[in-house]
Amino acid sequence: MASSDSGSVGIGLRQPHYDAMLREPPRLGFVEVHSENFFADGGAALAVLHAARERWPVSLHGVGLSLGSAAGLDDWHLDRLARLVRRIEPVRVSDHASFARAPRHAGTAPLHANDLLPVAFTDAALDIMVANVQRVQERLRRPILLENLSAYVHWADDAMSEPAFFNALARRSGCGLLLDLNNLVVNALNDGVDEVAAACAWVDAIDPGIVGEIHVAGYHDAGDIVIDDHGSRVHDNVWQVYRHALRRLGARPTLVEWDTALPELAVLLDEAALAERQLAACRNTVVA
Repeated sequence: MASSDSGSVGIGLRQPHYDAMLREPPRLGFVEVHSENFFADGGAALAVLHAARERWPVSLHGVGLSLGSAAGLDDWHLDRLARLVRRIEPVRVSDHASFARAPRHAGTAPLHANDLLPVAFTDAALDIMVANVQRVQERLRRPILLENLSAYVHWADDAMSEPAFFNALARRSGCGLLLDLNNLVVNALNDGVDEVAAACAWVDAIDPGIVGEIHVAGYHDAGDIVIDDHGSRVHDNVWQVYRHALRRLGARPTLVEWDTALPELAVLLDEAALAERQLAACRNTVVA
């Protein structure tokens, strides 16, 4: 699942940075955009995305497929995503291992939570997600990546570990994993366990061949809960897990996520340079 830009680091292309990035394009391996922001048939946003595509590979990262939903997929959403993929020819397409749609009474539209809700790690949930992922991949004519969540609740009927769920999902559907290391750290902190040890153990349990991209980001410690807000520099504990992941997995495309309280572009590029230095130091590491 490792892609041809395995030694690259990217950042999110966000509206406050459009002008600066297009005027003096920084040296980046790729840029990431949120797919749903570009579903319109035209307009300024889509024009910016086309201009960006001329400068860098583009990774499309979505939040709305609801791949774990027993209500099935939203046809309109899938149609728009397929159209965007044809227009942009992205280097990767990804979404989340979550659900946001739930079935209601027959003949009525599904409920929509407008959130990334965690699925239970059960055989039944796995069957649903495999079927939905396969349908998306057939429509897009390419494999996709699914991201592990920062989850604030657990299901009582979980029957397998999260890494085992992703290993089985990838084996059965042909999809890959977008490995969000910040989410692993956040979950461990909220569970009250050693976050570095727990996150590294998670990485060790995953099949290295399914990891197609890595995310690092900042989080906010609110005291009683840690929030995955993507609103600050990457914490040192996340960098520790990143270095372990590179030793374990080898080089992978890496995105520095920063979505709230956006800093000056120079700050974000400094974080990307830090990721690049760590990735470069591990490029020749033998994968365990």
